[in-house]
Amino acid sequence: LHTSARSPSLGRLYCPSRAIAMSRPTPLNILLLLLQGADSFRMHAALQPPSSALAGGADVRMQMAPAASTPAAAAAAVALLVRAAETRAEESHAVIEALVGLEKTMRAEAKADAKLSGATLDALDGAWRLCFTTGTVDTQKKIGKINYFPLKAVQTFDTTTEPMAITNGIYVGDVALVRFFGPFEFNEGTRKLTFDFDEISLLGLRIPLPKGGAAQIGAASGLGSKSNVARAKRELPAFFNWISANEDIATARGGGGGLALWRRDLEAQERMRE
Repeated sequence: LHTSARSPSLGRLYCPSRAIAMSRPTPLNILLLLLQGADSFRMHAALQPPSSALAGGADVRMQMAPAASTPAAAAAAVALLVRAAETRAEESHAVIEALVGLEKTMRAEAKADAKLSGATLDALDGAWRLCFTTGTVDTQKKIGKINYFPLKAVQTFDTTTEPMAITNGIYVGDVALVRFFGPFEFNEGTRKLTFDFDEISLLGLRIPLPKGGAAQIGAASGLGSKSNVARAKRELPAFFNWISANEDIATARGGGGGLALWRRDLEAQERMRE
């Protein structure tokens, strides 16, 4: 995991790859510079206490309602996670405990109910904004748990296409600074979601990625796990062990070991359908 250095002034971010990017301004070097700058901001913001300002500008308030993909045994954990995704006011340790508890509950419920994994995949279709993450194990060793995610990161899952499609982007407002595109598969037996990004859009310029390119960019910028690079070298896709999805939130454990919580982004979902 590469971590960008940070200057003593909180208002300035230093990126050690700046000279490389400026001397050899290829799309990949510029992308790494952009992502490393965002990564430095993310790490600084992760060390700050949750602020009500971070909750401002929520796209759409979520509505609590029962869903076939949420068994009754998971209701309490899901209710806390919905509040956390909506308000960012729940204590981080309580959110992590709810995620770990939900993971255990959903694993047991999926074994007892063969239809639950299919309902989870159906509910996953749409757009999701990352709200909370413990980070990969590598990141936790360096800066601790990240918790409420300070940047606007949106993933989409389109289960209506063949193959099914995933995107992942970092945004400023509605403008995507960088966005990855690729196919994904979902194993209903293991609840493992595997994916491979084969294209990238940098400030609107869409270009193909070489095999393993997305994994290398993610590991270099801190936005992905080093384990994905090793898997790519063995021609294995990156993956999530999916925990849950309903009309409000989605949860998963990444290949790097971190837990994540997303909330459904209805505005991004409408743009996805256009």
